[in-house]
Amino acid sequence: MRLVPWQPDDLARRLDDVVAVYGEAMGYRSELLESRRGYIATHVRRPGFRAVATVSTNGHLVGFGYGYLSAPGQWWHDQVHHALTDDARKTWFTDCFEVVELHVRPAAQGHGLGARQLRALLGMATGGTTLLSTPEADERTSRAWRLYRRFGFVDVLRDFHFPGDERAFAVLGRTLPLAPPES
Repeated sequence: MRLVPWQPDDLARRLDDVVAVYGEAMGYRSELLESRRGYIATHVRRPGFRAVATVSTNGHLVGFGYGYLSAPGQWWHDQVHHALTDDARKTWFTDCFEVVELHVRPAAQGHGLGARQLRALLGMATGGTTLLSTPEADERTSRAWRLYRRFGFVDVLRDFHFPGDERAFAVLGRTLPLAPPES
């Protein structure tokens, strides 16, 4: 497996693979995936866009992650910004890199790929803070939750419902930059 940085055009070229990995990892229905395809295609042109991918030796996409600078007028930003207090908005949104997607195919999970992707993505990120959202889950058994906690993410907003998704989500954040990995 190789972890590679992606430029916007790299992600756009592999959009079918990206949507497939996203769908597998999130368990979304195929009709929902078609609408997400359009969103993802527009994200690559946002300021501060950064992306990474995990690719097998035969070129198969195993995982990916991307983000960009969060700004007013972006759907996720506006949803979360509205739900926070004024102090929380100042703390988290003043100079924020939003981790938009971070996924590994379920069959490849549990081998550290998500951690490598997250470390690489946050290492390339601009901004003083980073935010992400993840479905609420048991923090002891959820791989995603354990990963985010290991990286120092703290609760910003819990039990939040985004329009169009019946599940509750947590919004987690941390300051940037990441400390270098320990040797």
